[in-house]
Amino acid sequence: MKVIAAYLLAVLGGNFNPSADDLKDILGSVGAEADDDRIELLLSEVKGKDITELIAAGREKLASVPCGGGAVAVAAPAAGGGGGAAPAAEAKKEEKVEEKEESDDDMGFSLFD
Repeated sequence: MKVIAAYLLAVLGGNFNPSADDLKDILGSVGAEADDDRIELLLSEVKGKDITELIAAGREKLASVPCGGGAVAVAAPAAGGGGGAAPAAEAKKEEKVEEKEESDDDMGFSLFD
């Protein structure tokens, strides 16, 4: 992530084709170690590509990744006016919490051990 951040900082600074030395200078200015292998890998992957197109492609890929929106989907219809759905959603949440607590007890770990 440091190498990617350094690359993006260089591009934001106006250097649209930063070299390995540019990235090392940026990383060195904040006291981070520069890993030559990672720098070369990044530069080989982005060579000849537009950074805005790469970011747009990455956003499209991230849009298809589920990120825990299930609870929101359950709560949204309940808030819409279905009076009977809200208690059912609350019961499901309570069951999940109880299952989690039981599984912790089965493993023999305690918060205060």
